Amino acid sequence: MDFAKSVRDRVLVCDGAMGTMLHTAGNSLDRALSELNLSNPELVSMVHEAYVAAGADILLTNTFGANRLRLAGQGCSAAVRDVNLAGVRLARQARRGAGRPVFVGGSVSPAASVGQRGSVRSGERAEVIGEQVRALVDGGVDLLVLETFGYLDELVEAVEVAASLADVPILAQATFTEAGETLGGETVGEVARALESMPVAALGANCTAGPQHMLAIVEDFRRHTVLPVGVQPNAGLPRRRGTRFEYIVDGEYFGRYGRRYVEQGASIVGGCCGTTPAHLRALTRALADLRPVEPVRAQPARRTVAVPRHGVLARHLAEKDFVVAAEFTGETDDVTGLHEADLLFLGPAVSVNEALELARKAGIETVATVAAWDRAITTLQADLLGAHAAGLRTLVCETGAPPPRGEYPRGGWEVDSLGLIELLAGLNAGRDHNGHTLAIRTSFHIGARFNPGAHDVDAELARTRAKIAAGAHFLVTRPVYELDRLTGMLAELSEEDIPVLVTVSPLTGYAEAEYLTHEVPDVTIPRAALAALENTAHGPETGLALAADLVARARETVQGVVIRARGGMPRSLLRA
Repeated sequence: MDFAKSVRDRVLVCDGAMGTMLHTAGNSLDRALSELNLSNPELVSMVHEAYVAAGADILLTNTFGANRLRLAGQGCSAAVRDVNLAGVRLARQARRGAGRPVFVGGSVSPAASVGQRGSVRSGERAEVIGEQVRALVDGGVDLLVLETFGYLDELVEAVEVAASLADVPILAQATFTEAGETLGGETVGEVARALESMPVAALGANCTAGPQHMLAIVEDFRRHTVLPVGVQPNAGLPRRRGTRFEYIVDGEYFGRYGRRYVEQGASIVGGCCGTTPAHLRALTRALADLRPVEPVRAQPARRTVAVPRHGVLARHLAEKDFVVAAEFTGETDDVTGLHEADLLFLGPAVSVNEALELARKAGIETVATVAAWDRAITTLQADLLGAHAAGLRTLVCETGAPPPRGEYPRGGWEVDSLGLIELLAGLNAGRDHNGHTLAIRTSFHIGARFNPGAHDVDAELARTRAKIAAGAHFLVTRPVYELDRLTGMLAELSEEDIPVLVTVSPLTGYAEAEYLTHEVPDVTIPRAALAALENTAHGPETGLALAADLVARARETVQGVVIRARGGMPRSLLRA
């Protein structure tokens, strides 16, 4: 089989997530999933066979992370060569019943995880990649797939090593955030230019981004290269369910975007985290009548980047004032008009120093958001005491979520938002996290997030009541786009008598509304709003009008609104 010819003659469907399927079967993401090639080959074979039946033209071996450094880091003592040879054997066996050509791609991850990167030298990375590549090639792979590389220097090294050791085609894939940059800050154009001069048969992107954001990455690749482009998006954003992560993107939506990828120039389309054989079946149907688009290098388009916002309020709430706050998350919002809001809310990405500086510039009080993700309670306590000493008094507590770093969500919580509220309440009472008496008492005004759009309403209500019992003084919703679910939850919480602020995020157009509906868990956008945005050429104006109507109606229900006003604070929302 000639991969280089096939990828130019027809659209190839790559398989979906292996890790998701193994995780769903009961395996922890913290273990070395590639070791299952030896300890549970029947399960791995079953996943491969399901993807073949769904229409996959490329099967990736279950060898992501199957190198010396990563296996040791996950407590696995199995031999690297044995794990990789077994991985190739299982994929080759699974394709036998396909009745059509199916390529076996040897999956190769970066040598070190993001956490290990700083302690691993370039030479050692090359040795580690080389050891795995030799085993995959000896096992009989048809191509090598270098995937989920977040740093261009590592991807270039891996291509050089693979090309020096193997006479098989190489598909080189980087992973990009939704902003269109690698973890190392390289753009799609920079990645394409670096790889195009190297011995690769195809290049592209996988992981981190969901279907909609991956479309812009495909378009960007096509502007910078005439090589075949591969793309494997995640099934949207993960939702945490206890110790597990789940994804909400359905097959129809996934297939629709797969078709758009090919129309924009992709030749290889598959799935990454969260995708399943069901997604692959829908994708195969959606691509059945398409052929690759003839690549034509276009001029790079100018990219514009936007930026987000947050605030303080005990007195306003005590006096029953209706609060209008602006929100700044430190990513893409303009600060125009912030001083016209009552308060400035700041996202968890904004540091204490940035919070104080923004408060000074805007001339209004600030509320800082604190996230507990991947932070020790002792570190959180020290930061909170420092924030208090610096003058911050109002905080909103969040559990936080895994940052988009490619691969699977990792890290964890020593405390979640509930534990964070308890910590703040203890500091206010003059106790540290161990219950020891402090020399001072803090005077924090404590806020807590809750989500009216939660899939499990009863669980969200129970958790919200627990936050109030732990010491929360006010509640702030996640962004809402309709008030019916909020009204129902507030009726259930009426006995709590706690102030509530509703977060309103004006939609920029149909693409954003569609993305939130299909790719982001626990978001509800009314069909009427989707229809209004789909049928207008003035998306931002329509989004503002919908938000203004929401703010006006919210005045009858809650004590204030927090407006995510990207590109400045619209007067129409202040007057709503």
